[in-house]
Formats: sequence, C-alpha cells, structure tokens
Amino acid sequence: MNPAAAVRGPKHVVTKGATPVLSPAEARKLLASIDTGALAGLRDRALLSVMLYSFARVSAVLGMRRQDYFGQANRAWLRLHEKGGKRHDVPAHHRAAAALDAYVEAGGLEEPKAALFQTMDPAGRRLTGRALDRRLVLAMIKRRASAAGLPPSTCCHTFRATGITAYLSNGGTLEHAQQIAGHASPKTTKLYDRTADTVTVDEIERIVI
Repeated sequence: MNPAAAVRGPKHVVTKGATPVLSPAEARKLLASIDTGALAGLRDRALLSVMLYSFARVSAVLGMRRQDYFGQANRAWLRLHEKGGKRHDVPAHHRAAAALDAYVEAGGLEEPKAALFQTMDPAGRRLTGRALDRRLVLAMIKRRASAAGLPPSTCCHTFRATGITAYLSNGGTLEHAQQIAGHASPKTTKLYDRTADTVTVDEIERIVI
C-alpha cells in the first residue's frame, strides 16, 4: 500500500477565465472599421453585434435561422439554440437589431428556415445559402481585428466576455448577466467578468517609489 494514497493536495479553483476582452472603445472601433458598403461587411457587423450584445456563443449564433430573428411585443428578439438543444430567447439590443435589419434587407433573407449567417459567393455579391462555420468566423475576426489595430488574441469568445464585462461595469447584476448568457451557474458567468482588472491597475499605480 502507498501510505500517501489518501493525501490530497489543495484544489485548484479557477476564478477568472483566459478569454481576451476588449474595452468598450476597442469594440466600437472594431465595429466602426467594418466597411458596410459591401454585403460581407453588413453580415460581419451583424454577426459580431449579436455576439457582443447578447453574450451569445458563436455556435448558437451560427445555428440561427432567419426565423430566429423575429418581432414580438414591438421589439426585435433573438432565438439562440444553445448546448443540449436548449432554446434561449433574448431581446435584441437596438444596435444589434439595426445591424441585423441592414444585413437581412441587403441579403434578401426571406426564407424562414434559411441560415441567418451565410457564406458569400466567390464574387462576394450574394449569399450562398450555406451557413458559416466557426473556422471561417474565427478567420474573419482575426482579419477584422488586425485591420482595426486590435490584439491578435481577439477571438470568437472575446465578444461574449466583452459584452458581459461592459454590462457589469455599467451596473448590471451577475444574476441577470447569467440569465442573458444562458449559463447554468453564476460561477461560469463570473469567469467572463473583467471589471476587477481596472481596479487592479488603478491600485497598483498607487505604489509610488
């Protein structure tokens, strides 16, 4: 028998995620840098806006159909299909709704069951009817971030974390952030919160030597 078999070391508890987060100014800069004179630009701005303003996972956004962006009680809504087949309805932020409206109109998206976010034809003028995949979205984000002079670490999850951090920084509650994000536990939502980062920087600068 191993006499040390019953000995257990301290449990490692993760309290902060590693997802890179943009500041509100950086997020605005990225969205504003996208050329919306082309259909691809309208699509990309709408996709990033949905992830940013609804805290949605990229897989949930790419799984959306045209019918998952709908009006109800004089408000635009998003229907996200999350892990485990769960359906999650979220009111659309007015900025996300404006971006979606412009994209949907320009793309002529009318078929209810058509993929909401589609690939473009080789000429970049029309949608193909085929849904975007995560690989293409990540490449698009890297390209757009580079063009806007943002960190190369910017990724799909960045927009979820950025939205949650901005919400909490503006007085939102962890409980409601959890509800919007569709998390089962507030501990998961807290991993995306970077509001303490600013406090840490401010306090560390008090060390005057």
